[in-house]
Amino acid sequence: MTYDLEYNSERTTLHIPEYGRHIQKMVEYAVSIKDNEERNKVAKSIIAVMGNLNPHLRDVPDFQHKLWDQLFIISDFKLEVDSPYPKPSREMLEESPAPLDYPQNHPKYRFYGNNIKRMIDAALKFEEGALKEALIFNIANHMKKCYLNWNRDTVEDKVIFDHLFELSNGQINLNKKEEDLAEAADLIKGNNKKQYNKSKSKKNYRNNKGRKRY
Repeated sequence: MTYDLEYNSERTTLHIPEYGRHIQKMVEYAVSIKDNEERNKVAKSIIAVMGNLNPHLRDVPDFQHKLWDQLFIISDFKLEVDSPYPKPSREMLEESPAPLDYPQNHPKYRFYGNNIKRMIDAALKFEEGALKEALIFNIANHMKKCYLNWNRDTVEDKVIFDHLFELSNGQINLNKKEEDLAEAADLIKGNNKKQYNKSKSKKNYRNNKGRKRY
């Protein structure tokens, strides 16, 4: 008895492996059909089968467009049918995407991060009053906290005020204010408390892992 076996080395390349060998064979069969009407009928049937693999998306217009594009890709752009959407080209598929424009910010004080500058710019747009003053002091306290993450020893409020004055281009000067920022110990304590609770929860999980529950 002779079996008609196929080896992967003899098979055509799967252009979209997610659809498998059977879908590719169906598309190759559609390409071989000479009659235009019959070929269009078979192509629509293949689209229906491809849509059944994702039934929750098959009736979405954008998804239908995607299925037709994938049908042409599987056929290696050899299938000639009346598609309801523009037929994609090989050049379009192989075209490299445009490079993304990443923000190239190089702040002088990197330990504050880029968001601090955005917060300062937003605070400058506020009208003068208690709300703006409270926001500025919150920003200063956050700057002090960021500074302490970089330097755990200590930091004087004047250093933060000078940095804030510089980052705001001289528009925010807290050196003239009598109010002090939060104590360094309190800012560090908040971080240590979160780390302690996190490590404690992991320890309890390990201790309770082997216990029986009744």
